[in-house]
Amino acid sequence: AKNGNEVVVAEVNSETDFVAKNELFQGFVQLVADTALTSGLNGGKNGEDVEALLEINGLKDALIEKTATIGEKLSVRRFEKVSGECVASYLHAGGKIGVIIAADGAADAKEALTNVAMQVAAMKPEYISRADIDDASLAKIKEITVESSLNDPANLPKPVLVALIDKACSEKLWSDADIATYEEQKNNKYLFNFLSEEAKATLVSLAMADKENIMANKIFAGAIEGRVAKQLKDICLLDQTYVRAEDGKQTVAAYLKSVNSALVIKSVVRFEVGEGMEKKVDDFA
Repeated sequence: AKNGNEVVVAEVNSETDFVAKNELFQGFVQLVADTALTSGLNGGKNGEDVEALLEINGLKDALIEKTATIGEKLSVRRFEKVSGECVASYLHAGGKIGVIIAADGAADAKEALTNVAMQVAAMKPEYISRADIDDASLAKIKEITVESSLNDPANLPKPVLVALIDKACSEKLWSDADIATYEEQKNNKYLFNFLSEEAKATLVSLAMADKENIMANKIFAGAIEGRVAKQLKDICLLDQTYVRAEDGKQTVAAYLKSVNSALVIKSVVRFEVGEGMEKKVDDFA
């Protein structure tokens, strides 16, 4: 629902897709969104303000009535509101994904913001820009990347890998068969296709045990920085490649600048129906 410089997205759940296509249900969803828009509440991604919203304009009574009429449990899960000099929204997959965006710096950029909302629906960025990532989250991303790299010895920098293999061989941590295989295949780029799973697991253990020294290796550190930078490009909206870029390279930031250099995105909200919810699974067997 949208009014002037405010726009809201709301998620209402039913038990089945069939009911979600019911006109009575869809009318109730619109009532929730319209009420949220004028409520003075901002909502939240985790259901903040839902109880307060239900107390407005008889919304709770309407929920009870629709549940009785339709014959299926309905629930208002969450809503969120944003505002700015220019706002836009986009619904995808029959309303299963909803995106709202607010920006300042230009009042006539709705088309551009709608295009970016389509980008958000498809590409699921977690942040608007890198500046929005706090130090703890950035450290976590780096830590996960390091752990992932250490658990994949085949792609470690060659000097690091060779040192680990030398240790495995000299300390007889590998079987004689794996040591012999290594001596025969060590110049083969497909070496890991010939090693046993036990030998590979040993390298992972050695890499994890020598984590601090490996992280100090300049080649390894550079590779980690490169992988982190690639991840940030994927999860930060402004760094993503604009999906409608004619050259296939233009970033979202560059696209917005080409529309209006003063345009600054303030808020982005993406709701996908059911995300984060545990779904009942029937095992008829």
